[in-house]
Amino acid sequence: QVQLVESGGGLVQPGGSLRLSCAASGFSFSTYAMSWYRQAPGKERELVARIASAGGNTNYADSVKGRFAISRDNAKNTVYLQMNSLKPEDTAVYYCSYYQPPRDYWGQGTQVTVSS
Repeated sequence: QVQLVESGGGLVQPGGSLRLSCAASGFSFSTYAMSWYRQAPGKERELVARIASAGGNTNYADSVKGRFAISRDNAKNTVYLQMNSLKPEDTAVYYCSYYQPPRDYWGQGTQVTVSS
């Protein structure tokens, strides 16, 4: 069955960096675009970044452009989110996801807290 397991979250000071990982299994990982979403308390889940199946095409939310970088290793069935220059407003639960018709699949999420 499909599994998406995020890791790498934690507490970091403003201006710091974190690298999130999402290990995928149970589907043909290299066939699908992968995404990172986040959800802050009291807010709707929002798309942070997306990467095409082969990794050549990426898209970012305006709020993270120039600070975050999504990448993938299809040999390891893993997608990454490098987060630099973190701000308190980046605090959220981060989820990896992909869409295989007719539904989205989600991991359990990893908490990122940016605070001094």
